[in-house]
Amino acid sequence: MFLAFSGVAQAAGDAEAAKAKISMCVGCHGIEGYRTSYPVVYHVPKLGGQHAAYLAKALRDYKSGERNHPTMTGIAATLSDQDIEDLAAYYAGN
Repeated sequence: MFLAFSGVAQAAGDAEAAKAKISMCVGCHGIEGYRTSYPVVYHVPKLGGQHAAYLAKALRDYKSGERNHPTMTGIAATLSDQDIEDLAAYYAGN
């Protein structure tokens, strides 16, 4: 009941289930200060602590082509809606 009045929204995903799905993420997002060189050199954003809704929207946007990054587009294309919700819940809590 407290959560209903606190403004805290819970993700529809299962953070525990995401632990079996994060192997594709940690190679870039799990390395502190990691920079990638494809397609251009940039700092890879930190996922932990981001809002679940933001993370889920970003993944859906990569999947639909609204956001464009070759690696993320390829990974997002393999994710189900439940995978997206699970990953968003996991990273929102870390």
